[in-house]
Amino acid sequence: MTDRSRLRIALLASAVLFSAPAFAADAPAAAAAPEAPAAAPADDGSQIQEIVVTATKRETNLQKTPISISVLGADTLKERRVQSLLDLQDGGVPSLRIATFEARQSALTIGIRGIVPLDANQPAREQGVGIYIDGIYLGRQHGLNAGLFDVERIEVLKGPQGTLFGRNTEGGALSIVTRAPTGEFGGSLSGGIGNLGSRNVNGHVDLPEFAGFSIKLDGVYQHQDPTTKNPLAGQQGWGFYNRKGGRAAVRWQPTSNITDDFAYDVAKDENTPFYSQLLNYNPNNCLSGGTNAAPLAIPAGSTCVTPGTAFTGTQGTVKPLLPGVVVNGNSLQRTADLGVPQQNSVDKTHGFSNVLKWKLSPEIELRSITGWRGVDVQQWDNSGGAHRVPVVNLTAACAGANCGFSRYSLADLRQRQFSQELQAVGSIGAVDYVAGLYYFNEHVSDDAATPNSLGATAVVTGGVVTGATYAPIPFCTPAETRPQFIGTAVSGCSVDRASQVRSRSYAAYGQATYNATDELHITVGGRYTKDKKEGELTYSRNAAYRDAAGNLTPIAIANGYTPLNRTWNRFDPTATVAYDFSRDVHGYVKYASGYRAGGASSRTSNYQAFDQEHVQSYEAGVKTDFWDHKARFNLAGYIMNRKGSQVDLSTIQPTATGNFNNLVTFNAPGTTKIRGIEADLTLRPLEGLQLTASYAYTYTDIPPISVTYTAPGIIIAPAVTPTAAQSTTALQKFYIVFTPRNAASGAIDYDLRAFGDAKLRFHLDANYGQATQTFDQFATKADSSFIVNGRISLADIGLGNGGQKITVSVWSRNLFNEQYVYRRDPSNSLPAVQVAQAAGVPNIVAIGNNNNILGDYGNFNTPRTFGVDATLKF
Repeated sequence: MTDRSRLRIALLASAVLFSAPAFAADAPAAAAAPEAPAAAPADDGSQIQEIVVTATKRETNLQKTPISISVLGADTLKERRVQSLLDLQDGGVPSLRIATFEARQSALTIGIRGIVPLDANQPAREQGVGIYIDGIYLGRQHGLNAGLFDVERIEVLKGPQGTLFGRNTEGGALSIVTRAPTGEFGGSLSGGIGNLGSRNVNGHVDLPEFAGFSIKLDGVYQHQDPTTKNPLAGQQGWGFYNRKGGRAAVRWQPTSNITDDFAYDVAKDENTPFYSQLLNYNPNNCLSGGTNAAPLAIPAGSTCVTPGTAFTGTQGTVKPLLPGVVVNGNSLQRTADLGVPQQNSVDKTHGFSNVLKWKLSPEIELRSITGWRGVDVQQWDNSGGAHRVPVVNLTAACAGANCGFSRYSLADLRQRQFSQELQAVGSIGAVDYVAGLYYFNEHVSDDAATPNSLGATAVVTGGVVTGATYAPIPFCTPAETRPQFIGTAVSGCSVDRASQVRSRSYAAYGQATYNATDELHITVGGRYTKDKKEGELTYSRNAAYRDAAGNLTPIAIANGYTPLNRTWNRFDPTATVAYDFSRDVHGYVKYASGYRAGGASSRTSNYQAFDQEHVQSYEAGVKTDFWDHKARFNLAGYIMNRKGSQVDLSTIQPTATGNFNNLVTFNAPGTTKIRGIEADLTLRPLEGLQLTASYAYTYTDIPPISVTYTAPGIIIAPAVTPTAAQSTTALQKFYIVFTPRNAASGAIDYDLRAFGDAKLRFHLDANYGQATQTFDQFATKADSSFIVNGRISLADIGLGNGGQKITVSVWSRNLFNEQYVYRRDPSNSLPAVQVAQAAGVPNIVAIGNNNNILGDYGNFNTPRTFGVDATLKF
């Protein structure tokens, strides 16, 4: 074992043994507990602060709230340098898993407790974890990686939140709470620089109250140069981002019992995907040779077997690597092997929100929560270069013309949403209650194209290929007029798909807590939801699905296309019994359910629909404070059973001009089991020192599913009964992605008085995640991860008599420059399903195709970053 490995193990062990997350102990100064516990011990500066959360739609003490919650306070976000939600990918909250969809920074996959939809960026598919900003639900995973504004805290609510939060919160909810205007002049200005050309500026200004109005202005700018350079001149590298945005918040308080909060925000994020590099070459030793009519037999014990298929043999040629292509499975390539066309993707987000609270009496407060938001995305993803299909067969035939490769994934998305929620919150005697009505309306349109963007020209000497030259090839012809629903990125291309969908959701809910005694609290509640979706697939494989008169075209009918027009109704109950064993020990048992609406996959030529899924959860937990409030330990265990699990099955099908990603989402039969334990510990052994740790164990299991492949390349699952001459059926195991069996996080924070009011502040956190799958259909796992972040600050340096203070910090993320593959795709290293009938071959889907085998490709995490920043408070 190397010294470096020993140091990593020692850091994690010390954090776990001697340290609940730092997020559970850094409540803002204003977040005092709503009730002062009797006979509280005197605070000598080493006690753990109380934290207020709004998980029950009212302000409650975190320790007395019978829900498993992690809270990331403003100080923790700063110490960990969390600028966007993707920065939580390192696992600071072990039950919360965040990753990019494919390699793209423009869409995030967010999961809690094993509820992790891989491809929730389809317009007619929903997320499994609800994301909220100041109570407003965000309908799409696009735009979630925009820079965070002035955040007061992030609450991570674990387990189904189907009653109070409702829509698509079967795994939990991630609630972002921003700082409200104070009505007093003040603010802060921070900025910094770092390696990779990074620079950032954040400004926040509170204006004095005038005529009952308080105004707060926020501005954010974040930039980082590419982590992998692009050798092609004039083209952007990979891992680049340039974010900017602004937010204005207005609080109106005309009377002491009325508060109205209005906010408007706008942001723009220019980014490129992370580099997808080739990790190995033909790792399964697949064989070359054979034809459709005379395939090669698959040797006994071979790993060249595609899951879910029943291939009797294979045909085709495993091609050699193109000249210049690099195989590297150990570390991130800082310069790509081949330069390819790559321009910035652009995400634009904007929105209005208004939250009105009217305290009618001590027993009731009425609330109106209104939100209108929009997202516009232009995606330009050429992350794979030569590492994704199609694989070029570099023969003399490529000498006279460029042989196309380098799949460029282009897409547009436009989303608009409106939501309105009405709430009544209050207490009547011994009963605390919440009741509400909810309405959500969303319109989404999208399109996609995947043309080849680079050409290989063979260098032939004496009739033998001795090398190759590479150059961009025209992949789309700009169109002066575009068909409806075709955006800028895809304009002029051969359109893989285009769709539009309208989603509406209606709900009524209520929850009441009966405080039977000072110790016993019984909660019951329920939510009735009606979801309706109306969707159209307007293009598939460059074929329009309606003619000028609005009628379905012959190809749409031949493909079995049916527009989406479905309604789902669901009642989700909850029940909790909580008991305060003492002022410092609180226990609870809880039953809850949640569900996710169904939809349709725009990545299929028939717009194949899928149904809802739902979860039933049983949870027990205990929350404790001890050692005179210098120690806190919270423990929760849960059992979740999910019915109708929405799982994905994907194949890449090369075409004459590009590649079609055929992805079917379907409902798995049987019960998916999810089991887990979560533990959080916080210690403050002496003034200024805080040790924190958290751990999550998550077991998941989806029963094997009978999958049928049918010609020509259409996937249907579970099994159907097509004609035997055109199908093959096999049992397949599916997996829950981005969910490590074991995950842990620990942190050490130490404040030491320097001079005057200034403090010398040290922060170190370590985060571990076990290796996990990244695709539903493959057992192949990515790498385990161990990421350490650190910061040293000289804080609160006084500047004169005006109360201004400055903090200067040096920081590093991924301090040890750990390199691990967070996403590994084995689809290019296994035989593909045939997509075209060959003469004389009775069953093409029984024969695997090796023509596009290359190797596993994947994405490494961001390398070590470091820098210096300063914050001025005034």
